[in-house]
Order: sequence, then C-alpha cells, then structure tokens
Amino acid sequence: MLLTLRVSSVRLCPGISRRPRRLLASSAAEEAKKITTPHQPQLQLEINGGTYATDSWTNVTPKILTHLGLNKHLQRDHPLSIIRQRIVNYFYGAYRNQRGNPLFSVYDQMNPVVTVQQNFDNLLIPSDHVSRKKSDCYYINQQHLLRAHTTAHQVELISGGLDNFLVVGEVYRRDEIDSTHYPVFHQADAVRLVTKDKLFERNPGLELFEETWSGSIADPKRILPSSKCMDQTKQPCHTLEAVKLMEHEMKHVLVGLTKELFGPRIKYRWVDTYFPFTQPSWELEIYFKDNWLEVLGCGIMRHEILQQAGVHQSIGYAFGVGLERLAMILFDIPDIRLFWSNDSGFLSQFSEQDLQNLPKYKPISHYPQCTNDLSFWLPEDVEVNAGFSPNDFYDLVRSVAGDVVEQISLVDKFKHPKTGKSSVCFRIVYRHMERTMTQAEVNEIHKHIADASVEHFNVQIR
Repeated sequence: MLLTLRVSSVRLCPGISRRPRRLLASSAAEEAKKITTPHQPQLQLEINGGTYATDSWTNVTPKILTHLGLNKHLQRDHPLSIIRQRIVNYFYGAYRNQRGNPLFSVYDQMNPVVTVQQNFDNLLIPSDHVSRKKSDCYYINQQHLLRAHTTAHQVELISGGLDNFLVVGEVYRRDEIDSTHYPVFHQADAVRLVTKDKLFERNPGLELFEETWSGSIADPKRILPSSKCMDQTKQPCHTLEAVKLMEHEMKHVLVGLTKELFGPRIKYRWVDTYFPFTQPSWELEIYFKDNWLEVLGCGIMRHEILQQAGVHQSIGYAFGVGLERLAMILFDIPDIRLFWSNDSGFLSQFSEQDLQNLPKYKPISHYPQCTNDLSFWLPEDVEVNAGFSPNDFYDLVRSVAGDVVEQISLVDKFKHPKTGKSSVCFRIVYRHMERTMTQAEVNEIHKHIADASVEHFNVQIR
C-alpha cells in the first residue's frame, strides 16, 4: 500500500503519526511510546505543494518536516526576527540608489526544498565534498533535499536579474546534539554585484578582467575547486585592482555590520579561509569572553557561478551569517533549543519596539539534568563511520525523544579482539526546558530509544 506524508507548513496525512514541535510537559514518555520507525520504501512525500518519490537517499524524518513553515525568523518579537531586522536595516542604510531608496531586496520566504543542482552543483561544490553526504544533509530523494544553506538560491536570484539581495531563512543539517547545535537553524546570505563602470567610477581606465582571459564559459566538468587553484589572492580572470577594490568595500561594509551589532569598540580580525563558491575567502572573528569567535564567512564570488547565471561583465562579493550564533551572543541565550520554545516566559523577554535595546535573557528557572548511557554492539563488519553514522543515531533520538534531549556524546568505542565486533557507548543528557523530569520518566524514554535502535540499526544492547 502506498502511504503519503503531506507537509505544507505542518500537515500530515492519516496513516502517519503527527509529531509535535516539542514534547509537552505532561506527555514526554507517552509521546515516546507512540513513535514507530518502520521502513516505508514506497513512501511518497508531498512538501510545500510538491510531490517527491522517495528512494535509497531519502533520510528526512517526520520530526524534521514539522519545522517547515514555522518561520521563527519572521515571528514578531522573536530574537531571531530581531537579529534579522537589524541586519536588513543595516544594509538598507548602507546601500541606497540615487533616489535614496534601499538598493538591497530581501527574500525571506524562499522554498527550503531545493535540488542537488541548486545546493551543490551551481556553487561549484565538488562531487566528493563531505557536505554532500547523506550523513550531513536531509535528502528527500537523490535529486532533492532540504537546503543546507541559503546560498542555494544565489544562481536562481542572479539569473532573475538581481544584483543586490539578502536571503534569510531556515537551513537543515544533520549534526550532533548539544547546546549550540540543532538540525534546523537560520542564515542570512547576501550578494552584491557591480559592473566596471560602478567599481571604477573614479578610475575608468582600469578593467575588471585580465587581458589574457578569454571570457569563454568554462566547462563545468573542468572547473577546479578554489582549494586547487594556485593563486588564492585572486581568480585568474580578475585583475588585482578589481579584487582589491571589491575586497575593500566588502570588508568595510561587514566590519560596519559587526560594529552595528556588537558595538563600535568590538575587537575583530580577518582570517583567510576556503569556500568552494568564493575565491579569495575570509572569516570575520570577534573577541568575545576571552575567545575568538567566527561570526560570518565571505569572499569574492567565483566568476563561473556568475557565468552560469548569465552574468558576464560583473564582479561580486557574497557573505553568510548564522542568526542563532549572533542571537546567542547578543541576548546571552545559553541553549539553542530555546529558539523553538513557545513558552511565554521566554518570548515575553524580547520586543521589536526598540531594536537597538537588546535585553539579556533571564532564565526562568534551572531544571536539573538526567544522564543515561546507552551501549550497544554494532552488526558484524559495521564500524563507526563505516556503515554506522552517529548522525543517524542522533536523528533517531530526536524522533523518539524530541527536544527533551539536551546533549549526546559518543563517549566510548571498542572493538572486540576476538569477535571483531564494534561497540559504542553514547551518553544522553536529558533536560526539559519547562519542568523537572523524573528519573523514571527518563528511563522510559531511554528504553524507547534503545528499542528503536535495535529495530533501526540491528544492534545488540549491552
């Protein structure tokens, strides 16, 4: 029988149990009992009006799909919405046309379902890059996934004729579980393109491109990743003058954004780095609480990307920043799960009435942790990252226990010298955001995780 899971915002068809956005205070253990994780090879997904046949690449879970349409970055008085507006307002002020109107346009409700072409190929991400793995992304099928970054919309928007824009929205990545990682988070991504006339307005004799550059569109199969290019100071097509002017403008604007968010006295530094879609590339770090923290990545856009989008006579920069990272610093929010809370005690602390006055988060109360270990033998010939991915286990835990799991760590790996079988031990830290959990309640949820692990991974509990 063909089962169908419909997701338009948050809507599930009969036959598939609906998972709440978070486990309610009175029913964490009861909800865990209801979770089943059968394999449904004929399952068909309908997401945001599109129908997708599943295949061997499908690994997106019902739990993850419940986040579609929540749009926390647009929710009034939400800390993520406040950070979004601060960034948008800064760019509105930094770039204006001759009439005094904002030059940048903003796209904050783009469909998070994208193609592999959009998420990887258009951005020159190599076919063997680790970010493409099933262990890192939520695939709907082999050709579609939930976007892993808002950069996935770059070529689409540039092809539509845009040259100054911001994209804001949620992104989806399979990751570890702790206070700073969550499988769904939010990014702001920006692109600015300029022509020769604009960049060299005061020096019309200078050129964007080297005389030796042919201008022909490169064969996608022969495009080297920027890490393999010999000259990291610039791309072969660009003149040094064009790159340096573009770099100066970009860094000036982004340092201005950083000072707008963190204050004029914030200590910062630029660090050379590598991104597949920019060359050269940098990260901007700030000095915060005796540590250097990366707050954004940026660089000069690869010209091959612009050529794919039909733009041949421009140079551009792009940058991306995580909203949760900024909000956790600016509001002193200690746990990333709080951004998904609907608790009025949390949300009432923030207001959009004064975007410049950012209050520090005040914990309502501190609920105690409960910690349980789970050890199991993997099937024969299976090892960690060789047939068993910890991210698969983390997703299973999220599906069974929801957001009552605060952290998971792989604390031990062991290979039996005689049988050759591998054993792993995960330490799971439970803590509800709104009440104290009893050890008995935690033990029941823990047992459901163990049972689901046996069913899902064919392991043997130790």
